[in-house]
Amino acid sequence: QLQLVESGGGLVQSGGSLRLSCAASREIIGWLTMGWYRQSPGKTREMVARLFPSGSTDYADFIKGRFTISRDSGKNELYLQMNNLSPEDTAVYYCNVYTAADEFWGQGTQVTVST
Repeated sequence: QLQLVESGGGLVQSGGSLRLSCAASREIIGWLTMGWYRQSPGKTREMVARLFPSGSTDYADFIKGRFTISRDSGKNELYLQMNNLSPEDTAVYYCNVYTAADEFWGQGTQVTVST
């Protein structure tokens, strides 16, 4: 069973930056997407950024060029560089891997942006 462990969340002031990491317990063969999602209290979970095997990416409209998703295949890690954070970005951020056979989620990491 694939395990995903996020890290890098925390408290940051508005305008600040954070880099989230997601470590996979093993190499992922045949993945269709790797991505980051977030969920704020009282809201549904929403897609933040996705990466495809081709190297192409997909970002939510609200990102507006502030976040960058990347991957280090040698380390089996996925990253999300977040710049110019605002209080509206406060949420639990989840790592996701989607394959043809299954879908995997990490436990989430809290990001809190203060004014």
